[in-house]
Amino acid sequence: MQIPDLKTEEGNLRPQVRNDRSSFSAASPGRRALFCYTRSTMAHQSLYRTYRPAAFADVVGQEQVTKPLEEAVKSKSIGHAYLFAGSRGLGKTSVARIFANAIGCTGNDLYEIDAASNNSVEDIRALAEGVYTLPFSSPYKVYILDEVHMLSKGAWNAFLKTLEEPPAHAVFILATTELEKVPETVQSRCQVFEFKKPTRAVLTKMISLVAKKEGYTLASDAAELVAMLAGGSYRDALSVLQKVFAGVAAGTLSREMVEAATGAPKREQVHALVSALAEGERSKALAAIENAAKADADMKLFLELVLEALRGTLLIRYAPDLREALEAELGADEFPALEKFAKEKGITHTTMLAFLTAANRIRYAPIPALPLELAVLELFKDQ
Repeated sequence: MQIPDLKTEEGNLRPQVRNDRSSFSAASPGRRALFCYTRSTMAHQSLYRTYRPAAFADVVGQEQVTKPLEEAVKSKSIGHAYLFAGSRGLGKTSVARIFANAIGCTGNDLYEIDAASNNSVEDIRALAEGVYTLPFSSPYKVYILDEVHMLSKGAWNAFLKTLEEPPAHAVFILATTELEKVPETVQSRCQVFEFKKPTRAVLTKMISLVAKKEGYTLASDAAELVAMLAGGSYRDALSVLQKVFAGVAAGTLSREMVEAATGAPKREQVHALVSALAEGERSKALAAIENAAKADADMKLFLELVLEALRGTLLIRYAPDLREALEAELGADEFPALEKFAKEKGITHTTMLAFLTAANRIRYAPIPALPLELAVLELFKDQ
């Protein structure tokens, strides 16, 4: 999910009020429910809808997709089939709508279909029959098929002929989070565009700008934590941010407030483990893991935060030229603590490797804390 005007001055960031369509059955493509969001309902709208991009210029971080599409619009060289691939929350459907609008497709000729629930041969045959009717008032009829990898094998076979030789007025935009599940025969008939996950820095900047627009000020380490919790998704970042806003009227939001609102592991829990590792104290390290587990911390996220702290500690020690950048990245609260840990000799690259191994193991561990405990025991096996 992207937001408008991230590249412009902060004061120009603006929410978009737009129409949205519900999914409807391919078997009756003329049926559609239109929901108009006006100023009176804006306050109740989710942030990711409020800040959904409405033009190519509003889309952030997907230039490898938007630039070719813009050029196609300018040169009027519109393809008949596009395939948008990428993980959830990156703006695939939003870009599809923007492209449809850019080629002159109006609401009566735009069809959004949830392929996860309309995935049978009968659904696709009904869609194929409707394709050949002329548009109501547009040069094109645009069909956006979301989660298209969910189509059955029979549905794909029924769709291939239409996809290969559609009428001149038909444009298909297929969206998927699992490109590998889309048959090669389909991919070869489409222009394929892959959406990239945003960097942590891009998400942090977006989160801070949206917060400011909504009347809040996010501390830098608070914005970093929200970005981490988003898992590389614009939409999830805004959803997490909305959860944080729910308990606060306005004002400055600290990392502690984000932790309380989201249930994220507390900084003190992370520092307790890193401090024990820095001091070479096996017993204290195991106790820190146990305390985090008893506090119902998400151990996967706890481990990720530990890895972030270990990385920062090693960079402070071994890359003095990065000091200024690290101070800005880590924030006024985190940097001094990690600088203190860096002065101890207990944390080395071996420490980082042990916990990276734990990150590989934790996904399948029957006891979430076990991979972290094994990492500690491996590091201090001579004690």
